[in-house]
Amino acid sequence: MSDSLRGQFLVAGKHLRDPNFYKAVVLLIEHNASGAMGLVVNRPSTVTVANALSEHFPLTEAEDLVYVGGPVEPSALFIVHNSQEYNEAEGPVVPGVYIGSNEKVFERIVNSAADGDPRLRFRIYCGCAGWAPGQLEQELARGDWHLLSGSADFTLCEEPYDIWEKLIGQYQAACRFLPHTDHPEWN
Repeated sequence: MSDSLRGQFLVAGKHLRDPNFYKAVVLLIEHNASGAMGLVVNRPSTVTVANALSEHFPLTEAEDLVYVGGPVEPSALFIVHNSQEYNEAEGPVVPGVYIGSNEKVFERIVNSAADGDPRLRFRIYCGCAGWAPGQLEQELARGDWHLLSGSADFTLCEEPYDIWEKLIGQYQAACRFLPHTDHPEWN
């Protein structure tokens, strides 16, 4: 798919009331003819990283929270990080943002961060968001989502609760340059 949306943010439209995606910001990890997959970047859970990974390897200093990546495969864990050194995938999702899903990558990143690597930033997600072929395109056409370029700053930010408001503000500011219309999907 030449016009892949990989690396884009899906910013939930104000009218989207699905509790899984209300005021959600989703970073698209994959988008191709088979469908799309992404992670909700602004939904911290109450589960700590140490607790979530305790059955896999011991952690003493991992009080960061696991994020709810979406309603699909809720027991699957994904790690998003900013280190090219630990990248085992095909390339960054957006500049400075990589994804890993195997235990070796999880352990190396979490332990390096616990050891005090000041440059390393990461976030662990349980579950993901998924769309069947053509489903996301229909939701975009309906105006359920707004597209904005993904960024490491928002994906790995310290204050996830403000992401939706900031991005919806950016989207609305960009729309001010469009001609006025009464079309509800453009508002």
